Amino acid sequence: MNDDVDALIQHARVAARNAHAPYSRFAVGAAVLLTDGTVVTGANVENASYGLSLCAETVAIATLSAAGRLRDVAAIAVIGGVMDRDGRPTGAAPVRPCGRCRQVLNEAAQMGARDFPVHCGAAEGGAVESYRVSTLLPDAFGPRDLGIG
Repeated sequence: MNDDVDALIQHARVAARNAHAPYSRFAVGAAVLLTDGTVVTGANVENASYGLSLCAETVAIATLSAAGRLRDVAAIAVIGGVMDRDGRPTGAAPVRPCGRCRQVLNEAAQMGARDFPVHCGAAEGGAVESYRVSTLLPDAFGPRDLGIG
């Protein structure tokens, strides 16, 4: 793994410490690298009405969209794990984006015309799995299907 991926994973680990996950006790952090080197993070935000919960990846991508930077995504790192008593995520298994997040990432990839890497790590180190958005969501429906992007 290279230093850039290590740094992005570390940003995601820091973000996961801010997760609001009182129901699942599963904290997730995401860190998005933009084409200019800027890093934007997100953490999952759960809600008592479970369907209204937000994944870390979605929080980060929505932040980018609000800033007019949706087309500038160069890479993303995602980590997660069960929270310990102090609220810190634990675990050595890589965490991958859920189906909804894969679709949200696909939107950013198609809008930016960039099949960017998705680095999936564990809360406490260990192996990092790297994929392209198109591998995580093959034959995805997106902006191109609507003549946009």
